[in-house]
Amino acid sequence: MIKTIASCTPCHRIALRAPGLPVALLAILLLVMIAPGTFPAQAAELTGVETGLPLPRFVSLKSSKVNVRVGPSRNHAVIWVYQRKGLPVEVIAEFEHWRRIRDADGETGWIFHSLLDGDRTAILRPQRNEETVPLYRLPDMRELVAAAEDGDIGRVDACSVRLCQLVVGDYSGWVLKGNLWGVYGDEIFE
Repeated sequence: MIKTIASCTPCHRIALRAPGLPVALLAILLLVMIAPGTFPAQAAELTGVETGLPLPRFVSLKSSKVNVRVGPSRNHAVIWVYQRKGLPVEVIAEFEHWRRIRDADGETGWIFHSLLDGDRTAILRPQRNEETVPLYRLPDMRELVAAAEDGDIGRVDACSVRLCQLVVGDYSGWVLKGNLWGVYGDEIFE
């Protein structure tokens, strides 16, 4: 993934602390206030206020140049620019026409909704001690079609319990979910 710093403004993280109270005591107070059973069961399945779509969810970048901002408006500073069409990102919040996203590096920011696409893509990542990601012809994993490199992006067509079917460049095949960033481990779709 290529990130270009478009403008740099300091980002300050503010720690929430009350004078004279240790952080551990504040944590205990918060846990007591948010005791199990205080939220309805449907709270476990979050949906976006603006779209009604699940949160979080994976989408991809629609353009080869996408500004990521500090906040949800054009008045907020651009903190970096993505330069890779089809890059998967995870939508974690919505505000009007803006989507807060997280990328494969864990970085977050705001992108205007029209720059995001519902097409599913994934970044291929080799397992430890491996240099490439095997792409198999069938889900039985008997015949190797290709070996994708770390960081290659593929279009996700389907996912079963363990594998996802991808198109990577000129190749189509099945990849273990553990080698992908852009799909959830429990996700199954065709």
